[in-house]
Amino acid sequence: MESIAKQGVRAFEELIEVAGLTKGQILVVGCSSSEIVGETIGKGSSFETANELFEAIYPVLKEKGIFLAAQCCEHLNRALIVERECAEKYGLDPVCVVPYPKAGGSFATAAWRHFEAPVAVEHIRAHAGIDIGGVLIGMHLREVAVPVRLSVKKIGEASILCARTRPKLIGGERAKYE
Repeated sequence: MESIAKQGVRAFEELIEVAGLTKGQILVVGCSSSEIVGETIGKGSSFETANELFEAIYPVLKEKGIFLAAQCCEHLNRALIVERECAEKYGLDPVCVVPYPKAGGSFATAAWRHFEAPVAVEHIRAHAGIDIGGVLIGMHLREVAVPVRLSVKKIGEASILCARTRPKLIGGERAKYE
């Protein structure tokens, strides 16, 4: 079986390509480490698993200049951990909280520990997203989300769902679109 790290890298590389993400855009990640290891969401949190995935995928995003927004769990109202640079670029107001595995989630905790200058924010409008294990990231995407099907269907035991966003099509029947 392919490792979690390899599955993650393949999924993220494919999503970046299919979604057409470019430097400076935001990719939101919701991740249940419980689901990755085959447990029920929230019942088998594994910082080691989340950290392994984070350490594998973060260099892929950094190399392309794409900001990672790590969604916290519901105990932190699904706040997001981002680099301060991302918050400043997009005018996001930081809030005071630090995630840890049982309040914030293991993946958000890994992001907090690895980012150069992490901050928590309450809201974001990401350009694309990946939901690992059914954690519900839709509220963090821009308004017109388009499902993206990848060749990678799971990371570990967790199903993944991906989306990209696009501008709204407005103007009616006489409008022309690119």
